[in-house]
Amino acid sequence: MAGHASNELSTEFPWGGKVSPFSTSYGKLMMWFFLVSDALTFGGLLIAYGFTRHSAQDAWPIGEETFNSMPFLGHGYPLLYVALMTFILIVSSVTMVLSVEAGHRMDKKGVIKWLALTIVGGFFFVGSQAWEWSHFIHGSEFGKVELADGSQAIVKGHFGEIESFKVVTAGDHHKKGEEIEEDLLHTYQHAMAEGKIKHDGKSALLTLHDGSIVSVKKAADEHLELVIKTNGEKYKIGNKIEGKEALNIYGEAVYSGEKNRVIYGANLEQNEYGPQQYGQFFFFITGFHGFHVFSGVIINIIILMGVIKGTYHKRGHYEMVEKTGLYWHFVDLVWVFVFTFFYLV
Repeated sequence: MAGHASNELSTEFPWGGKVSPFSTSYGKLMMWFFLVSDALTFGGLLIAYGFTRHSAQDAWPIGEETFNSMPFLGHGYPLLYVALMTFILIVSSVTMVLSVEAGHRMDKKGVIKWLALTIVGGFFFVGSQAWEWSHFIHGSEFGKVELADGSQAIVKGHFGEIESFKVVTAGDHHKKGEEIEEDLLHTYQHAMAEGKIKHDGKSALLTLHDGSIVSVKKAADEHLELVIKTNGEKYKIGNKIEGKEALNIYGEAVYSGEKNRVIYGANLEQNEYGPQQYGQFFFFITGFHGFHVFSGVIINIIILMGVIKGTYHKRGHYEMVEKTGLYWHFVDLVWVFVFTFFYLV
């Protein structure tokens, strides 16, 4: 139109600016779209977890009480192993940054070195999570007990070591007088859960799967404390029972001969540590994240093979390393939120 000067757009910068915001490659752009959608998924899961936990209040498990074990060292190390897992995953994110930086410099050896270390860190995390799941599923030494009034309580204290079983009544596989010294804790817990253990006033008598009855040689439990997690007629959520009373109530429950008075570990149907929803959220969210880490490790291995073959060096760039790096950093960032929600808050 007359009187209006038209602006000439540069053919080099057709949008009228300097560096075009649309110069990002298609692969990077699609990776960002995927990460945003995945972030919304994790966000929805964590919000649902927070809402459920808020409705449970004092019945919800405390992280440092539930996750207090170390491989080969036993109990008494609150959140230490989880902290180690988190530290290794964060370090793997640092090695991924160094791998991407080496790619920008076209340093093939540097990319190989740092990407390989990232893979090692990923395998350590996945293996550690598998161990943690196994420990969570099998449960603590005491388990959760149902008291006479219908309330349920988790048990804290020092578990007396089981030394041996002595067969007092022969069964299909064991003779009278035989000493059994293998797989004692697992057998003891299985019998407790099935209600196949009683006390004759002198020692605990346990019925094995083959029908034989054994006398349990076990040190006394000490410093017991029962923390109520489910309301009953007498005890309410948050109540604590200590000392001799705790020993008597625990003994009455475990030697009652009733099935399911003691619950060990967690699965999708029952949960030693607190409400059933806690175990369901734990398995789904940490498992979903673990699947992401495992997938990231596999992707990194595939990319590493391409780096070793020189595929990306011939292309003149290491953008594939950068794209998988975006995914790996996302996985690390999500774990920071999962770690905070499940273990710290």
